[in-house]
Amino acid sequence: MKQFDLIVFDWDGTLVDSTGHIAKSIQNSYADNALPVPDDSAAKHVIGLGLVDTFNYLSPNLSKTQHAGIVDRYRHHFLKLDKTIYPFVNVLKGLEDLAKWGYLLAVATGKSREGLDRALEKVNFGHLFSVTRCGDEGFPKPNPDMLNYIMDDLGVIPERTLMIGDTTHDLNLAANAGAKSLAVTCGAHEIDQLMAVESLAYLQSFDEVIEWLKKNG
Repeated sequence: MKQFDLIVFDWDGTLVDSTGHIAKSIQNSYADNALPVPDDSAAKHVIGLGLVDTFNYLSPNLSKTQHAGIVDRYRHHFLKLDKTIYPFVNVLKGLEDLAKWGYLLAVATGKSREGLDRALEKVNFGHLFSVTRCGDEGFPKPNPDMLNYIMDDLGVIPERTLMIGDTTHDLNLAANAGAKSLAVTCGAHEIDQLMAVESLAYLQSFDEVIEWLKKNG
C-alpha cells in the first residue's frame, strides 16, 4: 500500500533544466541596470521564489524604479532564450507511470501564472497535473499557502502529500504545510544546502525519484 496520494512537483530545476538560464537572466538584468551583479551562488539561491521576493532578497534597498527596471530586463533575457529550456530526461514517462500507479499530480512553483502557462504549452505532460499553483496567486514559497491550496482543492491531507523540489524553499514549503519532501540535486541548490533541511531522501535525478517512489511511495 502506498504512503502518498498526492505528489507535488516544483517546476524549474525539478521537472525542467532551467536553473542556469534563470541565474544568467538575473545577472544580466542587474548588469543592464548598471547595478552590482549577484554571483552565481546568490543568483541560484533565489530560484523558486517569486520575482518580488527574488529581488528583495538580492537587493533589499532597491528603489521602485530600480526594481521595475530589473524585473523588465529579467523578463527580456528569460524570454529571449525560453525556447532553449527542455524537461529533464524521462520526465514524461515518469509522470505517466506515477499517474498509472494512482497518484494525483500537481505543480507548486514560484513562476507567475503567465510564465507557467507558457511553459506548459511547450511540454507534452501538462495534462497529467490535476492542479497547478503559482507564486503570484497567493503567498510564495516557503509560505505553505500554495501547498495548502493544492491539498484543499484535491481533498488530500498533509500526511498523504509529498513535495519534490530542488531548493530549500521547496523543502521548507513542505515542512511548513505538514507534508513530506524529496530533494533533487540536479537544480538550483547544492547538496549541502539541501541537507540542511530534513527530507526523506536527496536524489540526483528524476529517474532516481521514480525509482524511490517505486520502493517507498
